[in-house]
Amino acid sequence: MTERLFFSHDHLTAELEVLSCMPHEQLYTVILQSTIFHPQGGGQPFDTGWLGDSNVVRVTQEAGHVVHYVDQPVAPGPITARVDAQRRALHTRLHSAGHLIGNVGETLGWMPIKAHHWPGEGKITFIRGEAAQAIDAEAIQHQIDQWIAADYPRHMTLEDGTREVGFGELPVYACGGTHVQALGELGQVTILALSEKKGALSVRYELL
Repeated sequence: MTERLFFSHDHLTAELEVLSCMPHEQLYTVILQSTIFHPQGGGQPFDTGWLGDSNVVRVTQEAGHVVHYVDQPVAPGPITARVDAQRRALHTRLHSAGHLIGNVGETLGWMPIKAHHWPGEGKITFIRGEAAQAIDAEAIQHQIDQWIAADYPRHMTLEDGTREVGFGELPVYACGGTHVQALGELGQVTILALSEKKGALSVRYELL
């Protein structure tokens, strides 16, 4: 099983250990002992970057391993890994913004059931709880603006394989994604629209 270093730190460079490298179609699949690359999953896109001089073009979760797809073969043994910092920062901000929207919905009695933290496609989906209150874009916008202005710090716990992430005194979520260290890093989060269909409420958002 690949150790996920991003569960406990935000490093974008690290010295890692290549366990295997196999040809796969026009690419190569690399298994590392541990990784700083986030695979696609949990509503978050994959990281890209470099393993040595080889470009990491896709990262997936397959069984217990994180699989890195690269454009050139790499040798077993130590290697320098670098994550594309700009891409990671965008996905990190989008994911943290999604958590805040989920927090707002829950304060109004709505339960988040699905999240999609992709650039240009940010969306959180809720269903009504028993005590669901009226909810609109303005109310969500006002509350997340307040939390961002308060610059609540991130806190994380990892116990028995379950990782929880929260900000300040806001409720935590079980989450394997990457997140900002404090909410002030989010910048402007804009609620675009709300739509309800077949009992599910979708909240679309973007970053500026």
